[in-house]
Order: sequence, then structure tokens, then C-alpha cells
Amino acid sequence: MPIKIPSDLPAYDVLRREGVMVMGEEEAHRQDIRPLRIALLNLMPKKIQTENQFARLIGATPLQIELSLLRMSDHRTRNTAAKHMESFYRPVSEAWQEKYDGLIITGAPIEHMDFDEVTYWDELRRVMDWSQTNVHSTFGVCWGGMAMINHFHGVRKHLLAHKAFGCFRHRNLDPASPYLRGFSDDCVVPVSRWTEMKQAEVDAAPGLVTLLGSDEVGPCLIEDATHRALYVFNHFEYDSDTLKQEYDRDMESGTPINVPCNYYPDDDPSRRPLNRWRSHAHLLYGNWINEIYQSTPFDLDRIGEA
Repeated sequence: MPIKIPSDLPAYDVLRREGVMVMGEEEAHRQDIRPLRIALLNLMPKKIQTENQFARLIGATPLQIELSLLRMSDHRTRNTAAKHMESFYRPVSEAWQEKYDGLIITGAPIEHMDFDEVTYWDELRRVMDWSQTNVHSTFGVCWGGMAMINHFHGVRKHLLAHKAFGCFRHRNLDPASPYLRGFSDDCVVPVSRWTEMKQAEVDAAPGLVTLLGSDEVGPCLIEDATHRALYVFNHFEYDSDTLKQEYDRDMESGTPINVPCNYYPDDDPSRRPLNRWRSHAHLLYGNWINEIYQSTPFDLDRIGEA
């Protein structure tokens, strides 16, 4: 089954060229099924790139997905055209009465700030509380995952002396987890962050289970069954060249940055990087979508009921 997105959204042509099945409104109405409603709260500055990355992963399952794009109500992006935002995004303030099978809260390049210094922190806290009554399953990614685990459990993020940057091996800590179905004993995951969550503090919070972790960069994927949520602090969704774009950007601006480790062949930035995480990215998001499909109510109005 395809992912249902507007035919004039840039991701439509990008995914179709890649062989991902996409459909517009008319084709979707001809299918007599209820699509899974997945919302993407996009906090990243490069909105279109992020849309493509997540639509690619959730659109690769055999289920029909209806993707909705959300933004913070009063925050205005400077990196995406206003016309694009007006055409495809709704402020979350218009979605309080909506119900969704799934919600993805992306990262944001504001790691150095305390949570309560973020201009939209109060509204984001309301979103996280709203997810407990109006969303069946929520996936917090990078800063979004750190925000959720802090909001629900008080687990703090800690600044690193040096940026964790590159592709790091992570151990499969719970092979029986349905979210890790098909995973190898270890896997490579792109990492790009100035902060970390400490495993000891995660372990001290009741109800949290670490599914993937690394001796070098700490916990990666955490299940929070009580809040029907997953938190991932690294970037399965990244394109092959995303780390390269970040490295090139910092080099051009004169920002001190190390070559992303284990990313370029022989750590040589002149060579083309290889994608070694794509298959596990599809497994993870496909497993998440499957778990939603297996457990979400057919009647949307029943989402969030005890």
C-alpha cells in the first residue's frame, strides 16, 4: 500500500522516483480501508529534507499511511519558503481535537539551550501531554526524544565536550522486542549531537527499557510503554549524504568540527560515503508502523481511551 500525501508536496515526486508507492487524495478515496493517520511535528529548519526522510521510511510498509504535517503555532522558520509552510503545514493549535495513530516529533538544532529556554517549550509540553489522549503511539527523534523523556521522566540531557559525530555501532539489547524484529546483533547508526542521555539515569527511571545502546555514544533507542512512546537519540532517517552536508557546512563556516567517524571510506572526506544503516532504518520504522496497526483502535475516536 502507498503513503497518501498531497501530489504537489515535493516528497511526492522524490519518493515516486525512488520506487516508493505514493497516492493523492482521489486514489486514496477509492480504497475502502481506513489509512493509518501519522502526524509529523517537524521542528527541523530544513523542512522539505526532513519530510522526505520520514515519508520515505513510513511509506515503505504494506499499509496505507495518511501523513499530516504539523508545526509549532507561533514559531516561524527562516529556512523553508513561507508558501510551502502555508500550503502543507497546520499549526498544532488547530489539531487539539484531532486523533492520530502515530506522531513523530523530530529533532531541533537547539541542543545547547535548556528546555525551558526554548520559545515554544510550553506548547511542546502541551503537545506531549496531548499525545497521551489523542495519539496511539509517539516517536520522539533526537532532541524530540530528549524532550519527551525529560518531560515524562525528568531524565536530563548532558552537554558533551566534543560533538558525537559519525556512524557508531550499537548493540541490540532486546532481540525479542517487536520494534527490533529482523535486527542484527549490532547495527550502525548515524549520530550528530552535542548532548547525551546517561544510561544510569535512564535505568533509574521506572518503565523505561533501552533497546539499542553504544559503549561510545550511550543509549540510542528507548521504549516507554507507559506513555506508548519510543525515544531515539540518533538518526536512522538520515540520507546517505546528510552527515556530509553537516560536515561541509561547518567546514565552510569555519566551525571546528571533526571528520565524521566511520562514515567516509578510510575516513577520507574526498571519498563518497556509504550508507550502512538504510536497511535497519526501514526495519525500525516498519516495525513501529506494524505495532501501531496491530494495536490501534479501528474507531479513531477510541484512541487515548484507558
